[in-house]
Amino acid sequence: MTEGKRMTWSTRQLAELAGTTVKAVRHYHSTGLLDLPERAANGYKQYKIPHLVRLLQIKRLSDLGVPLAHIAVVGKADEESEEAIRALDAELAASVERINRVRAELALALRHRAPAHVPPALAPFSHQLTESKRSLLTVLAALFDQEATDGFGALDKTPDPAEVDFDALPRDADEAAVEEIARRLVPVARRTQEDHPWTKNPTAGSPLDPELAQSAIAEVVLGMYHPAQLAALRRLRELMVEQGLAQDGPGTPPDGRKPREADR
Repeated sequence: MTEGKRMTWSTRQLAELAGTTVKAVRHYHSTGLLDLPERAANGYKQYKIPHLVRLLQIKRLSDLGVPLAHIAVVGKADEESEEAIRALDAELAASVERINRVRAELALALRHRAPAHVPPALAPFSHQLTESKRSLLTVLAALFDQEATDGFGALDKTPDPAEVDFDALPRDADEAAVEEIARRLVPVARRTQEDHPWTKNPTAGSPLDPELAQSAIAEVVLGMYHPAQLAALRRLRELMVEQGLAQDGPGTPPDGRKPREADR
């Protein structure tokens, strides 16, 4: 370097010194975060120490998770900057909490060999549930808060033979087969209600509007069961009403749905 002449760097050299990329440097120029340097007679950019310092500051803030749109504010030494830093810290704390929660849920899924899409409350016994019960409980888990879904863990982990046979009921099952499976399900339903009273009115534990929650449950039931199974469920409800195990609410159609406004 000639005496009295300060060293300058090209874009590539500046990026290398700061541990970033040429593309990033150009992006910082386009957003106004990094001033453009003077050019030499040959047209090449001439970056100096102030550019390197500023680029290192930008990279540091970016590594901390500061959005580029906020770097100009956070980089200042004033009250506005302090407020922005505190907001960033709170945001990062929330991110850490979310990451820790996700890691705990993934560990639970791995421990019980459950699919990642299964709600955490179902993971410990997901593989022991029938497909229909797993689907229904997945919907219930979405409708309830965490405290309520934790109660799923108390449900019977091993399906009753009647539940297995209900899942295997043929689409073309005759009336006799439907009647038989419905009657076999009555003691299962009674035992479930006795052991888990919340199942008598599952929507009571939902923070959502009761009609909305009920419609979601009804729709998933209609969607995952074929006509013969739905007939068995209707007959099951009739038998439970006859035995005083359920109340037949006014205006409730046989499939368990409340009439929608458009149906009235």
